[in-house]
Amino acid sequence: MSGPNGEPHVPAGSVGRGEEGDDDGFGETEYAAINSMLDQINSCLDHLEEKNDHLHARLKELLESNRQTRLEFQQQSEGQNMQDVQGPHADV
Repeated sequence: MSGPNGEPHVPAGSVGRGEEGDDDGFGETEYAAINSMLDQINSCLDHLEEKNDHLHARLKELLESNRQTRLEFQQQSEGQNMQDVQGPHADV
């Protein structure tokens, strides 16, 4: 079970004390807690990667849309300039 900050709940008496026979000072409970935290971190990173991929795709769509709009605006502007250069005397 996780604590309020997502930290696993480890009984106070077992922290820092491994099970008998462990030379490294960590027991099964501590390793299970660490594995649980690593799994949570991995899950969060996967979620962030998915969001990043989605945002990247949306930004590419926006960039392409802006390019298309700019090209259309330039074409309209060039067409307007051609009409202005020809002036009203072109019909006569």
